[in-house]
Amino acid sequence: MYAGPLSVRTAGMVGRGRPGRWAADGRVGEYGGMREQRLVFGEVAELYDRARAGYPDAVIDDVISFARADGPHLRALEIGAGTGKATVGFAARGLEILALEPSAEMAAVARRNCQPFPRVRIESVTFEDWPAASGRFGLIFSAQAWHWVRPEVRYLKAAEALRAGGTLALIWNRVRWQGEPLQGDLEDIYRRLVPGLYARHPAFPGLTPRPEDSDRGDEMRRTGLFRDETVRTYPWPAAFTTDSFADLLQSQSDHRLLDEDTRARLLDAVRQVIDSRGGRVEVPHVTLLVMGHLRG
Repeated sequence: MYAGPLSVRTAGMVGRGRPGRWAADGRVGEYGGMREQRLVFGEVAELYDRARAGYPDAVIDDVISFARADGPHLRALEIGAGTGKATVGFAARGLEILALEPSAEMAAVARRNCQPFPRVRIESVTFEDWPAASGRFGLIFSAQAWHWVRPEVRYLKAAEALRAGGTLALIWNRVRWQGEPLQGDLEDIYRRLVPGLYARHPAFPGLTPRPEDSDRGDEMRRTGLFRDETVRTYPWPAAFTTDSFADLLQSQSDHRLLDEDTRARLLDAVRQVIDSRGGRVEVPHVTLLVMGHLRG
C-alpha cells in the first residue's frame, strides 16, 4: 500500500481525457450514459472472445520476472479482464488472480475460459466500485483496459491495493503499420465513410497512431508513485481472413457505437478490400507493456 503525498486532484491530472460514449452526432458523452462506451463490449461478448488476440508468452513471462516472484507465490489483481484473454495466460503460470470485469456478459465468458484454473476468481464490478484491499497484491495487471478506468482513480487505487514494491503492469495490443498498401486503402475508406471515427484514432485498424500511447511510461512516472518504470514493445504479425478482419472491427467499442447503417457500409467496403487481396491479409502488430514498482 502507498500512503504518499499525491492527492486525488493531482493524480487525476495524469490522465489524457475521460472515456465515455459517442452520442449520435459524434460528441463524447460522460460516464453513466445509457450506452457507455466501456461497457458495449458485453453486447458482443462471444464475438469479442473469438475475434480478439491474446498476448505473447514473452509479455506474460517478463511481467512475472519484473514482479520478482515465481507464479505460484504471486497474488495478482486484474483490472478489466474482458473474456479472460490475459487472465488465462497468467493463470497458466500458477498465479492466484482476482479478476475484475464490469460487464456481466464478458465476465461470464471469462469464467468459462478460466474453469481449468481454480486459483482464478472473477468479480463483475468496476475497479472504481471495487472495495480495495490495502496492500494485498504483489501484481496488478490490466490488458487493453487501463484507459477505461477514471484517471483520477486508477493510479491511486492501484497503489493502495499493491504491497510495497509490488508491480503495476499495463498491456495493450496495437497495430503498427509500416506503409503497407492495405493501410492506404483502409484510410481512404475511413476518411470517406466515417471521418469522425477516423479522426479519433481507432485502435483497430490503427490507421493513425494513438497519441496517448507514446506517453504511457511518462504518465506512470508523473504520478510519483512508482519507480523502475519501463516500457517494452513486442512485435508480432496478425493474419486475417475477410471474416476475421470484419469480426475484429465489430468487437471495437468505437465501431459498436456507429449507427447500424453506417457500420454496415463500412464493413462492406472493408470486406471488398480484403477480398480483393484474396481474402487473406497480414497486419503488423506490437504489444505495448508498461511496468513499474510501487515505491515503499
